[in-house]
Amino acid sequence: MRGRLPALLAAIAVLGGCAVATGPSGSPAPEQTRRAPGPATTTVSPEQAQRLQRLMVPLVKSMNNPRPLNQVRVGILDSSTVNAASAGGGEFYVTRGLLEKANDRHLLGVLAHEIAHDDLNHVARAQAVGAGLNIGIIILDQILPGSGAITPLAGELIARGYSRSEEHAADQHGVELLRRTGQPKEVMIDTLTWLMESGGGGAGGFFATHPATGDRIEVLQKMP
Repeated sequence: MRGRLPALLAAIAVLGGCAVATGPSGSPAPEQTRRAPGPATTTVSPEQAQRLQRLMVPLVKSMNNPRPLNQVRVGILDSSTVNAASAGGGEFYVTRGLLEKANDRHLLGVLAHEIAHDDLNHVARAQAVGAGLNIGIIILDQILPGSGAITPLAGELIARGYSRSEEHAADQHGVELLRRTGQPKEVMIDTLTWLMESGGGGAGGFFATHPATGDRIEVLQKMP
């Protein structure tokens, strides 16, 4: 899997996965929309990268089928939207907006949900659209680049949602992953509540997939 890293650094990444996104309509951007990236002027601090490592490593180790940490990659997209995607094969994307706006509890819930999709072998499609040559890549046993600030990829996520049953399964398996790391199911409930309140919920806001976010919260509240 390490051999694929240069391709990620030099080209558009086209990956299979799921996305959690925000926007005026709450819907993924049309696939034909492609923005030419401007000069790379934003960065992600090594502290943010280390934060991702700190929160993700226990979850990855708690998977039913744990992946070697040196095979798990996280790409950071230079977008102010709150967005995350499981791209399959231990590859994930998060946006700068998610890192900036989510507290540790909410970020943990988002990551647990996306890691659950990967652990359950759910397959959708996600594309990271951008032409930048620098992508902020984190491998969970190291950070690239090794020093200085990380330059995120200029682009956006385009994704197709999972089915109703897959989303429920990822929520509930995410809760199980959290519990294995000593965290309660309320982390996932609080995360979904935050996303719904921040973006309007359902088809018009965060986690803009089916079923509606409120329904997903209700199901989790009924879990033992």
